[in-house]
Amino acid sequence: MNWNNLESLAQLQIIDDESQSGLVLIFKHSTRCSICVTALNRLERKWKDSDSEKIKPYYLDLLQHRDVSNAIAERYGIEHQSPQVLLISKGKCVYSATHLEIFYEELVNKV
Repeated sequence: MNWNNLESLAQLQIIDDESQSGLVLIFKHSTRCSICVTALNRLERKWKDSDSEKIKPYYLDLLQHRDVSNAIAERYGIEHQSPQVLLISKGKCVYSATHLEIFYEELVNKV
């Protein structure tokens, strides 16, 4: 899985722009959390290269970029959780899941 690193507030506008023509996935991850590691591994094991043609994936290390995580919560109206996935379409969050309720199948079924 080829993640795009989400590291700045300016990238949120880029994500909104990209989401006008396709889905964007944001994965919020804490490197200190075993549940985050499990959710990330489950997603990466099932992800197919062709999925990146339908969903552009962004990875956020929220310990390093907490300001970006806070801005995501405010921008999309979704309470911060970790781990957390958000699907963005046309500048709005159309799906979110947290913890061990993050399932690959649910993400790709949203396409």
